[in-house]
Amino acid sequence: MQVILTVNGRERTAEVLPATTLLELLREHLGLRGTKCGCGNGECGACTVILDGEPVTSCLVFAAQCNGREVVTIEGLSGESGELDRIQRAFIETGAVQCGYCTPGMIMSAAALLSKKPHPSREEIAEALSGNLCRCTGYVKIVDAVEAASRTEE
Repeated sequence: MQVILTVNGRERTAEVLPATTLLELLREHLGLRGTKCGCGNGECGACTVILDGEPVTSCLVFAAQCNGREVVTIEGLSGESGELDRIQRAFIETGAVQCGYCTPGMIMSAAALLSKKPHPSREEIAEALSGNLCRCTGYVKIVDAVEAASRTEE
């Protein structure tokens, strides 16, 4: 089946099988490897992307469900010149990046939160990130990074 969707501001077309997930479409068909496959069953959040403004675990969404829709991946947060987004910079500056495997999903969940609530409380940040698991940190620096990004102008 043919799927036409907007990915990171650019219309993309792909031929996929009915059981192809959005994660597979992004990584295998479109070559966008920033979105990670952690668990494959929606538990870890490593594959989180923004679909029509909402964070979703892309391993649980079929590519066919995205026909005509808009997807933003970690690659789509960077500017045209490759300049990092404020959230990406904050993760680096606060040391919130350790092994880095969960980082794209964390950043996408944070981006979705900040698009709706520019200045969230630490509790709201923790709630927004509750679907994202990290095995390396105690989450303090991750919450610090989102809080720092919320104080930065875009």
